[in-house]
Amino acid sequence: MPAVRSTGSPGRWGKRFLGYSRNVKYLEGLNEAQKRAVLAGDGPVSVLAGAGSGKTRVLTTRIYHLIREGVPGQTILAITFTNKAAREMRERVQKMLGYEPSTVSRLTAPAGMPFIGTFHGLGRYLLETYGSRIGIPRYFSVYDRDDSEKAVAAALKALDVGAKELSPRAVLSRISRSKGEGLRAADFYEKHSRSSFGNRIVAEVWQRYEKTLSAEKALDFDDLIALPVRLLEQYEDIRALAQDRWRYIHIDEYQDTNDLQERLAGLLAEKHRNLFVVGDGDQAIYGWRGAKMENILNFEKRYPGAQTIVLERNYRATKNLVEAANAVIAQNKNRKEKKSTSENSAGAPILLHCAINAEDEALWIAGRIRGLMLEGRKPEDIAILFRTNFQSRALEEGLLRAGVPYKLLGTRFFARKEVKDALAWMRLALDPSREADKMRAAASPPRGIGKVTLGKLLAGKRGDLRAGELAKIEQFERLIAELSRAAETLAPSEFAKLVVEKSGMRKTLLDEGSEEDRERFENIEELASVAARHDGTPGKEGIAAFLAEAALASDQDEMDHPSTRSGQGGEKRGVTMMTVHAAKGLEFETVFVSGMEEGLFPHENIGGDSQAGGRERDEEEERRLFYVAMTRAKERLILTLARVRKIYGSDSITEPSSFLADIPRTGGAMLYDESDAEETIEA
Repeated sequence: MPAVRSTGSPGRWGKRFLGYSRNVKYLEGLNEAQKRAVLAGDGPVSVLAGAGSGKTRVLTTRIYHLIREGVPGQTILAITFTNKAAREMRERVQKMLGYEPSTVSRLTAPAGMPFIGTFHGLGRYLLETYGSRIGIPRYFSVYDRDDSEKAVAAALKALDVGAKELSPRAVLSRISRSKGEGLRAADFYEKHSRSSFGNRIVAEVWQRYEKTLSAEKALDFDDLIALPVRLLEQYEDIRALAQDRWRYIHIDEYQDTNDLQERLAGLLAEKHRNLFVVGDGDQAIYGWRGAKMENILNFEKRYPGAQTIVLERNYRATKNLVEAANAVIAQNKNRKEKKSTSENSAGAPILLHCAINAEDEALWIAGRIRGLMLEGRKPEDIAILFRTNFQSRALEEGLLRAGVPYKLLGTRFFARKEVKDALAWMRLALDPSREADKMRAAASPPRGIGKVTLGKLLAGKRGDLRAGELAKIEQFERLIAELSRAAETLAPSEFAKLVVEKSGMRKTLLDEGSEEDRERFENIEELASVAARHDGTPGKEGIAAFLAEAALASDQDEMDHPSTRSGQGGEKRGVTMMTVHAAKGLEFETVFVSGMEEGLFPHENIGGDSQAGGRERDEEEERRLFYVAMTRAKERLILTLARVRKIYGSDSITEPSSFLADIPRTGGAMLYDESDAEETIEA
């Protein structure tokens, strides 16, 4: 039986319904630990949920149970980290409640329905509702990572700092982590303006970056958490409204929360203390971006009297895989004791293959996948995971040579040029004053308005324009005004189609474009399909919600869109290739983990530029990352490494990953290689 550790009381209604609710139909199929979590009463509750332990089912069933027992649905809040996870949770709850998912708006919480979304979606909602108190415009735009990185790069260039001295990505990472810790630009500048070169530059860049955001009426990802926290802390009346709005709060993946997200949860739960968190410290892999695993490990200290429930039964994987993953993660010291169990069959042993080099490794993986496909395995049930992005090149070439269809996560749908062009037009319809969007839209497609002409316009020198220039500008402005009026009433998907038509994108890409342009047009058509998820909220409200979703899309959300590359004929389905970080929360029948070499996995340095705040490798976090990779597999786990790998243009002799020694070599969880596993491990 799964272990159950519980402290504190199940609460007033939990005591009342604990007895008879065990026989309620919707609890059938839950194990005892899962039932205890679903029926846990008022007060703080921490659920330590191992991989494959059914935590999403527990969360959704608990929400349904609360509503059945008389808790108004609109007073329930459930937060997770990706749009994909939130959508799946929302659809499950809607189905349990008898709603048709298509009839309920995606990111809003209508009467009688819980609010189920991401942390950033919640932050956006709070700022749209109450943000005017701190000067936030109603239809603010949200910078995605690419937008933020470009703004930081421009600030570095203005300071005459080259990318070789400090990379924009490293600087942005430092700013992001500092925002996640609750710091403001002025605070950071005060602290570091006379510090090391890296910190001084970050302080200067941050100041310039904030000015850019302000000028564009934009916020970035981190602002969507930092500003709501500031709002709730500064204004008691708004805090009271939010606390009474959401009396039962559920947070998924609590080990991934940073300081500010934990503060936001605490502020919302302060009055009623009904905070239900689910997480797994063993899957905490985002310390490099500010996540605090201690938030789940120290939950009982933060909330005295909290119940703690442990979900240890793994419904996903075979016994061999579960036992091997247990053995690996047990090597970590900074964790709460938890040992997953499985009642599934023993399954296939883990296979280890040692290749000559990266190309040989890729060809072996591709050949193995071809064999699985010939056995009737679907390619979409197979994943290839890697520690760092540079590994994908050789793997892609191997799959292409073998004719294996695949999709590579990382080339983000919403970051493609044609998609960003359409989004710029849509944002302009909500607020025609945005300069960056105006520059982009004027050039996409080209309409004879040059940068010099736009520069004069934006600088307030309209009188300096020649008659021909002015005519083109006025035509452009009339088009924006027409789209703005249409945005008042149209459903988001219809508005997206109108933008593509009126802007001239359809004519340029479809009617007059090349074959490549036609493929780009297909991506814009997909944009309308995504926007349709918000058609339940027509007009500018729904359009704003869609634009926020586009800015906040994660790698996993890309799985819902056509892939940019595939092994055969542009198919949209195939083997999934992605980093281990991107794979968290997903599952596949067969998982290949490539690059099991010391210095690569575990990675020798995960902090980036040390001058911009990078940090040395956290050995335990790297092991947790390997644990996450192992626990994505349901039936087969295949580990590969190369004796020689080309890094920065030079061939390097590798050593097998030290993590391989953590996997038992006796019993059903033995590592096997078709020819040389013993030699590989001992080497």
